[in-house]
Amino acid sequence: MDINTKKLKKNAFRITKTRGITASRVRVPGGHLKAEYLGLIQEIADTYGNGTVHLTTRQGFEIPGIKFSDIDKVNELLQPIIEGLDINQEIPGKGYTAAGTRNVSACIGNNVCPYANYNTTNFAKRIEKEIFPNDLHFKIALTGCPNDCIKARMHDFGIIGMTMPQYDSEKCVSCGACVRACKKKSTEALHAENYRVIRDHRRCIGCGECVINCPTGAWTRSKKKYYRLTIMGRTGKKNPRLGEDFIIWADEDSIVKIINNCYKYVEQYIDRNAPGGKEHVGYIVDRTGFMEFKKWVLEGVELPEDAIVKDNVYWSGVKYRE
Repeated sequence: MDINTKKLKKNAFRITKTRGITASRVRVPGGHLKAEYLGLIQEIADTYGNGTVHLTTRQGFEIPGIKFSDIDKVNELLQPIIEGLDINQEIPGKGYTAAGTRNVSACIGNNVCPYANYNTTNFAKRIEKEIFPNDLHFKIALTGCPNDCIKARMHDFGIIGMTMPQYDSEKCVSCGACVRACKKKSTEALHAENYRVIRDHRRCIGCGECVINCPTGAWTRSKKKYYRLTIMGRTGKKNPRLGEDFIIWADEDSIVKIINNCYKYVEQYIDRNAPGGKEHVGYIVDRTGFMEFKKWVLEGVELPEDAIVKDNVYWSGVKYRE
């Protein structure tokens, strides 16, 4: 059977080792879905696949063993999943219409985890609606707190939840629990002075350990949500590296605007002759320079007064060539 491999991949199917056999990639923004969709995934796997499902590193599903001739039938069965997860779609019943932007990954967030500072699933879904479908190769991950369970610093954009801890001295009994927790688990941003706790804003990373460990509720999370935005982390052959801080104490709207602006930046500078017609955004930043990237992504962005924007960013990482 003749097949257009570019069209196949754009439809979110994989080229496999076995001729005539493919695998369907199922997007799950934020890694959270209703259990009923698992039954639909099983139906596809049992009916048209080889009866197995792979859980991907990006929190999606991959259904292997599908014949090229069954792609249209699989796309029809994917429709309730795509609709249920509210994925943008150009032609209903025809599956996904892009495969470049990878599934937006997220830790479980504050619906479950006491350490998380925000609802990672909701933010991931908002980003998904903004960026998909798109064929540019971006990786985005969200984590609820600086524990970084999702490994956000290994992505093009890592979004780490922060809180601006609020202190009520009237509720404080000077037990020292928050000071000890900050010293053992965080950055020693707290110290006691005249039986009251003093917070060093320069050292505070907004983790919320003081809030979790305070027995009287003297420390609470801020109603306003804040984020640490890290950029251009990556794995891969050439130069794997961790992402570096770009903006600290950022807000949600600014982060969405920055990500959208980055697509415009990449469209301007991408090397169309790169293997597969794709070039990871981190290599484009390496080529154009951070200042050019910064100019593009901050266009029209109105950051909160508390935000700290790095003047420059310097990456390290493994280097095989100088």
